[in-house]
Amino acid sequence: MADLRARALAVGAGLLMVLLGVPHAGDTGPDALDAAVATAVHSAFAGQDALLRLLVLPTQPAVLLGVLGVLAVTCVLQRRRTGLALVLLGPALAVAVNTWLLKPLFGRYYDDHLAYPSGHTVSLVAVLTVLALLARPRTATRLVILLGCLLLTAAGIGMIGLRYHYLTDILGGAACAVAVVLALAVGLEAAIPARSVPDPGRPRPWTGR
Repeated sequence: MADLRARALAVGAGLLMVLLGVPHAGDTGPDALDAAVATAVHSAFAGQDALLRLLVLPTQPAVLLGVLGVLAVTCVLQRRRTGLALVLLGPALAVAVNTWLLKPLFGRYYDDHLAYPSGHTVSLVAVLTVLALLARPRTATRLVILLGCLLLTAAGIGMIGLRYHYLTDILGGAACAVAVVLALAVGLEAAIPARSVPDPGRPRPWTGR
């Protein structure tokens, strides 16, 4: 059942990414929603570039690599083999798929750079998804998801305000990251044998054995 939920979420996120991206393939400008959100953000944060850069900070490689380093050490200490594999492979695979496949495929530009799906967002949400999968079930997982949504909202405002991305780029990036990391998690669960029998009293979407 857990694998079924993870598979369904991965497929749903992948479909959302495609549905958001197809109408904007080859575009160089915003749609009505993108324009409205950008106008609101630029108006609210005019002249506050320092604050906008601070909001985007969680998407920066140095920050995310630091978080992944802590997660990797934790998995080693806890002997969570699939967890360690997910930490090492999940965000890297999501970024690679986005950079080398999806961005050229959709071909949406913001100024002079390919923008869909947002690479900043893929990096951030991939790490957050790994963290949510590794967290203790229920309360901790929900807390990670809640804090992740707040971080993504803040970073999204920063990216829009700094004219890095449109709203649809950010939503597509989030969907891409969730789809890739969940799909990899399901594959790792099947490929790497568990050390011991999971506790049936502690169900979770992904065990990170």
